[in-house]
Amino acid sequence: MIPFDVLSLFFVTAIALGLAPGPDNIFVLTQSALYGRKPGIVVTLGLCTGLIMHTAAVALGVAAIFETSALAFTVLKIIGAGYLIYLAWGAFRAGAADLQSAPAPQLGLRKLYWRGVVMNITNPKIAIFFLAFLPQFADPARGSISGQILILGVVFIVSTTFVFGAIAWGAGFLGDWLKRSPQAQTIMNRVAGVIFVGLALKLLTANRT
Repeated sequence: MIPFDVLSLFFVTAIALGLAPGPDNIFVLTQSALYGRKPGIVVTLGLCTGLIMHTAAVALGVAAIFETSALAFTVLKIIGAGYLIYLAWGAFRAGAADLQSAPAPQLGLRKLYWRGVVMNITNPKIAIFFLAFLPQFADPARGSISGQILILGVVFIVSTTFVFGAIAWGAGFLGDWLKRSPQAQTIMNRVAGVIFVGLALKLLTANRT
């Protein structure tokens, strides 16, 4: 059993990491602002589903592949960057009319959910981060390392859901303003496209260390 003080420290650290600017929380921010609070929460759930997969991978030792295999790392980051470019292309093509005629329910919450899942699981830096971060709070003297990592992963996911959910809710107020301003909608789409391209380039240039 992991002591309460260790879990508390881990939770606070996870909150701080969730607040630090990064691809996932920027993704939540832009999607929430464009489509509203509810879709932003759905994107958050998708991202956190990806975290479940990363947690399971670390617990089972699969994530070690991305630390030792340059090929696996390269393939996964290319897939992730390609998906970001796809999102950027859609954002650049969208305009004010697209947002007005395709609110969240028509866009499809399932589609937004899977956007979040793919965005998260195709980022090899997250796999390596989990591999390096979670074991630091595990202790063989407390029992199964895999079990402890699963517990830590759940705590990390809870903290991430809290932080990203707050970001989605706050961005939703911005979304209400965007719906009343066609010009602002177009600008936001262009900004989202630029952000996605920037994240894709950052991912392509990422190293395993």
